[in-house]
Amino acid sequence: MSTPTAATATPTATPVPAASPTTIPSEVDAVVGAESLKDAVAEQSLTIGGAIEWLDAMGVTIGDTRISLWSVLVVLLVILAVYLMARIGVWIARNAIHRMTRLDATQRLLAEKIVSIVIWAVMILIGIDILGIDLTALAVFSGAFGLAIGFGLQKTFGNLIAGIILLTDRSIKPGDVIAVSDAAGNESFGQIRRIGIRAISIITRDRKEYLIPNENLMVNQVENWSYSSRDVRVKAPVGVSYGSDLDLVERLLLEATVGTPRVLEKPEPAVRLMGFGDNSVDFEIRFWISDPEEGVNNVRSDVFKNVWRAFQKHGVEIPFPQRDLNLKNSEQFEQLVAAISQRQGKSES
Repeated sequence: MSTPTAATATPTATPVPAASPTTIPSEVDAVVGAESLKDAVAEQSLTIGGAIEWLDAMGVTIGDTRISLWSVLVVLLVILAVYLMARIGVWIARNAIHRMTRLDATQRLLAEKIVSIVIWAVMILIGIDILGIDLTALAVFSGAFGLAIGFGLQKTFGNLIAGIILLTDRSIKPGDVIAVSDAAGNESFGQIRRIGIRAISIITRDRKEYLIPNENLMVNQVENWSYSSRDVRVKAPVGVSYGSDLDLVERLLLEATVGTPRVLEKPEPAVRLMGFGDNSVDFEIRFWISDPEEGVNNVRSDVFKNVWRAFQKHGVEIPFPQRDLNLKNSEQFEQLVAAISQRQGKSES
């Protein structure tokens, strides 16, 4: 008869979980393209690769982002290349647009502005793609920086959009003659030479060039002498004495405009009696010119010269202010006359 044996319990070992490896945050280069370019150059030349490694070793780390001297150099070279390629592209596009004879001057200028903006935008995006810039590295201050840029360039973008609108609706275009005022408030006129991104260039007859922001022409009143027609009426006031034959004067004034250079035959010149002044009968000659950019006062001067010759020939008098002095007889006046006469008598003797 066998005796039952008690089972002995063997203790079971509890498995211990393995420790997970500690993750060390790695530094991120702000310009990913610089790292790729460094590796590509190092494969081609060990000497240049060593110099690039030395430049790359000199840098600073801001948070998880590392900025080295090599990264800065690559950024500057890419910016220079983008600038040169954009300027060359704009030059080629401008020459191509100038060869399009179907477009007038305003349409060509508008096309140049739009193509230039597109070329610059594309080249900037290509530059950012080449550099592989990690824009998230700028998330800390990109909001404040963008806001500051927005406020700083608000007027610039406003003038840019205003210039495009002016070219689109053709209210103001190169070659137009508009009235301008200087800082002292003196009004003059000038011809628009070009419409730029920020301002238009106007040159006056004095060869003074005004740069007026495009936005000002959008929000302020503008006197455009050649908006719908280039014909401009010029007025020349003339006064004659009250004893003159008014019919003869009117005929001579009309004849003074005939044959004068730049004076148009159509619309016909006219003479108007404007009023009776203190010293003269006031007339006004009205005639038209089609090239105001060549000056107004010079053609008015030519008409005045013809008027002067015609008046001299026909004996028409141009009056000038005269004043009669009446002296009342008094005891003091008689004493003054006697004293003057006595003094003259002594000086003669």
